[in-house]
Amino acid sequence: MPAVSSRGRGRRTINEINMVPFIDVMLVLLIIFMVTAPLITPSQIELPSVGQAARQPDKFVQVVIDKDELIKVREGSDSAEGQAIAVNQLAERVRALQGAAAPGTAAAPVVISADKNVKYEAVVQVMDTLQRAGIERVGLSVQSSR
Repeated sequence: MPAVSSRGRGRRTINEINMVPFIDVMLVLLIIFMVTAPLITPSQIELPSVGQAARQPDKFVQVVIDKDELIKVREGSDSAEGQAIAVNQLAERVRALQGAAAPGTAAAPVVISADKNVKYEAVVQVMDTLQRAGIERVGLSVQSSR
C-alpha cells in the first residue's frame, strides 16, 4: 500500500462560528427556567373591599345606567323609574334634584348604579361629567357578596 502523504498544513482554519457552546448555554438556561417556573407564585390582584354605611342617607340622587347605556336620574327615595336624559343634561338634572343645600350642610350624595353588562367606559363617562360639573359626594352602588 502506498503511503498517503499530506501536503502542506495538517489543519485548516474554519470560517464558521462554533454553535456547540451556544447550544450548551441555552440548554442550561432552559433547565433552570423549567425548574424555577413552578416555584413562582402567580400574582393575584387584591380588589378593594367595600365599606357599608351605618345607615342610608335620607335624601340622595340616583343615576341609573341600564344595559342599553341609557341614563336615568331619579331621587333616591322615589320608587319611580326616573327620567331618561342625555349625558350633556346630566349635571343640570342632578343639581336640580339635589336642591339648594342649607348653609353648613352638604348637598345630597349622588349614587351611580349600573347594569353588570354595561361597559365600564359608560360609568367613567358619567363620573367624569359629574366631576367636571363640580358635583361632590359621588359614589358607586355595589352588589354585596353572597
